[in-house]
Amino acid sequence: MCENFQDVRKIEVVKDSQRVSERLIEILVSAAESVIAEKNAFTVGLSGGSMVDFLCSGFLRREAKVDLTKWKFFFCDERIVPVHHSESTFGTYKRKLLTILPIDEKQFIPVDTSMTPSNAAIDYEEKLRKNFNDRIPVFDVLLLGMGPDGHTCSLFPGHPLLEERERIVAPIEDSPKEPPCRVTFTFPLLNAAKLCVFALAGDSKSDMVARILQNQEDFPAGRVCPLNGTVLWLLDQRAASQLEVTLET
Repeated sequence: MCENFQDVRKIEVVKDSQRVSERLIEILVSAAESVIAEKNAFTVGLSGGSMVDFLCSGFLRREAKVDLTKWKFFFCDERIVPVHHSESTFGTYKRKLLTILPIDEKQFIPVDTSMTPSNAAIDYEEKLRKNFNDRIPVFDVLLLGMGPDGHTCSLFPGHPLLEERERIVAPIEDSPKEPPCRVTFTFPLLNAAKLCVFALAGDSKSDMVARILQNQEDFPAGRVCPLNGTVLWLLDQRAASQLEVTLET
């Protein structure tokens, strides 16, 4: 758990998963408008799991059109499987998000999963540096999920990668969750972002949410603590059911 967790953490509780998806798009669009006005580009890190469904649902329900032409999408982690594989995060976004939004596939910067995990991590780190021109890229928004064990990206409890301080993208070949071979952002990169958003819904999230946010137990998701930014935990009522917080009105 980071020392300044209370300073950078915000918690927002909404009614249900539908409202999570709607609110997620509101947050993204608001951030994009501000950033694009300043630097003419908006960078987003994507996660797998339920995140793509939140995005699809939120965009589909939004009445106002969103100009996505200056958005650029990266992947916070990726499984080393072919794009057509059901476990491919990029493949999932291609099948779901690209089919409903006017986004050019070139706006996505995918991991080259034809490589070994080590080479894929090196290659992706080079792609990040090329796109950001910074030693440690600063993302405008990172969209994050959390597993029942408290992992985020492919950073799992007790794994040596939790202590990685040099590499911003690292390989993992012994993931406790299938498939075992992946690449993942590390904490130096996650914690350089301007805004990190955990979007979580459902009873299955409530215990770990409380253990991290209320009990301040040390799990990977709780280590997301931007040095010069904010981490927002966007929760539905069920995910927040064990917290002492107020529902959005």
